[in-house]
Amino acid sequence: MPESRKLSFSQRHPFLFGMMLIAAAAVLLAGTAAAVRFWLLGEPVKGALGGKRFGMVDVTGFIGDSRDVNDFIATLRDDPEVVGVVLRINSPGGAVGPAQEIHRAVRKLAAVKPVVASMSTVAASGGYYVACPATKIMANPATLTASIGVKMQMSNLEGLMDKLGIGHQALTSGALKDAGSPYRPMAPEERAYFQALIMDMYDQFVLDVAEGRKMAPERVRGLADGRVMTGRQALEAGLVDKLGGLEDAFDLLRELAGVHEKLPVTEGPKRSEPLLARLLLGMADAAGLADVARLATAREAVGPRWEIVF
Repeated sequence: MPESRKLSFSQRHPFLFGMMLIAAAAVLLAGTAAAVRFWLLGEPVKGALGGKRFGMVDVTGFIGDSRDVNDFIATLRDDPEVVGVVLRINSPGGAVGPAQEIHRAVRKLAAVKPVVASMSTVAASGGYYVACPATKIMANPATLTASIGVKMQMSNLEGLMDKLGIGHQALTSGALKDAGSPYRPMAPEERAYFQALIMDMYDQFVLDVAEGRKMAPERVRGLADGRVMTGRQALEAGLVDKLGGLEDAFDLLRELAGVHEKLPVTEGPKRSEPLLARLLLGMADAAGLADVARLATAREAVGPRWEIVF
């Protein structure tokens, strides 16, 4: 047969060639899917395309919900190829329940692999609370942190309603069911009731900080009067371990994990707030009502007519 008329490999072995094409397509599809999960969804890449790496969990803004953060923490905790995690915090605090849920998730994570909390501009109140269970805590010298305490806020619209000529009536099953109503002054027994709630949550905050920092509760109470500290002041008080930025936090994580080379980082969770929520938060920021707006757009309700925040 002339040289020009020789059959190609695909013509001589069509079945084998077809199987090779299918295998190549499967490998390409798996690699593309893994890249999409890593870059867009923040999911760890497992298997042959994986390898040892660090994780980085972003806790940013008002803490009004914990599900995305906790789901990502659980993913990093259960992935054996993730050998350490940086918890990057830039938050002034938030609602009590979600902050406690993230705190517990960080504690479980730190029980199985090293976690370094890295504080950015601010990690105060609930932002500090979620950092407490980390293996080590780092802050910039001028980071605003601490602010250990609990705050309840509620409005009194009685004067406004009187000017508008609007009355209000409420039928309740118990004396405290209408406590905190914005349409009348607060009764002494209601004030005592709310103060007891605040102090119980405050006690939980103090005990969790004491456990995480391995400090006596009495020592923590001496620092837990709601004061904000700089990172340098927090270091002197024993509330953080070292001063430094994000790069320093990864250097410390490598030391804790026994890793000498730089590793790739899986960062998450990836979030995208709806347009309406972004518009509301922007308007609220301009009006000085950012915390209220974040509570209103959070996935979980905090209270009937009032808010309690760390």
